[in-house]
Amino acid sequence: MGLEGHTALITGAGQGIGRACAEVFTDQGAALVLIDKNPETLEEVARVCKEKTDRILPLALDLTDLELLGKELDGVSSSFEVDILVNNAGFDKPGTTGKIDREAFESVLGIHLSVPLFLIQRFLPAMRSRKWGRIINVSSIYGIIGGKGEVAYSAAKAGLIGLTKSVAREAGKDNVTVNAVLPGLTRTPTIESAMAEKFKQQIINDTPLGRIAEPEEVAKVIAFLASEDASFITAVALPVSGGWGI
Repeated sequence: MGLEGHTALITGAGQGIGRACAEVFTDQGAALVLIDKNPETLEEVARVCKEKTDRILPLALDLTDLELLGKELDGVSSSFEVDILVNNAGFDKPGTTGKIDREAFESVLGIHLSVPLFLIQRFLPAMRSRKWGRIINVSSIYGIIGGKGEVAYSAAKAGLIGLTKSVAREAGKDNVTVNAVLPGLTRTPTIESAMAEKFKQQIINDTPLGRIAEPEEVAKVIAFLASEDASFITAVALPVSGGWGI
């Protein structure tokens, strides 16, 4: 399941699932373009990955600034031929239907939907012309089951599944696969610091495997979908949730 000869662009690469993807993809031999808003965590991830390869470009960027993002990607294209895109970056602004304000709702949809669309529009044409490409969108189990107090996040992640399937229909004839992974509760820094233990335990109790996922477990599934071993898999929304949400 090697990724030698390929270049992956990973968003949200500074921590959690994104960082795990950077490390797993490095182990599989891919060159990397790593994007994250936090320059300190991004630098640390890049340092770890550079112990195994020098084909790494870290970019500390606010992805929601699409104009700046586009300019930075102009420089990327001159040095790296991105043929694997992992749309992982995101954030959450919890709120129930009655309490979430429009600005918060639209900001969550922006990072989870507008940014992936922008990046897909940027890199898909070249993938199609080369007759090879992989796009993996990191959705969430909330995208199919919803979440109390998570109306914006759940809507955004459901929309990402729809985007995945639509692009897969368009790109399949050119040997570009487009899939989504749907993590369940995963041991990311945000979950560890921001989620109350009682809520974590409720989810674990509803998870048949009875535990939280490690980021590497999700990253390895993403790497599989990026590989030749997944050459006949597209338009899939694959839960990686330990059974939570069945």
